[in-house]
Amino acid sequence: MTSSAQSETADIRVRSVSIDHERLVVELQDGRAIAAPIVWYPRLRNATPEQRANWEISGAGYGIHWPDVDEDLSTEGLLRGAPAPGWNR
Repeated sequence: MTSSAQSETADIRVRSVSIDHERLVVELQDGRAIAAPIVWYPRLRNATPEQRANWEISGAGYGIHWPDVDEDLSTEGLLRGAPAPGWNR
């Protein structure tokens, strides 16, 4: 016997994105929100507010693309807590 909670699947597609001077927040279709430090993503950290606001959903809903700064992130990577390649503490 399965419970209703077990039969529901998480929907990790992107619903919305917001960025401030400290963090990136991605809201998912299933209601969860992922927050990560903006310093993990140097291209976004160095972007203007206008460039940060110009994002689009990609990868069938599982990714985010910022065309002005050529940045791409996936919800899977964000859920793993993966910073941008080459990011140094």
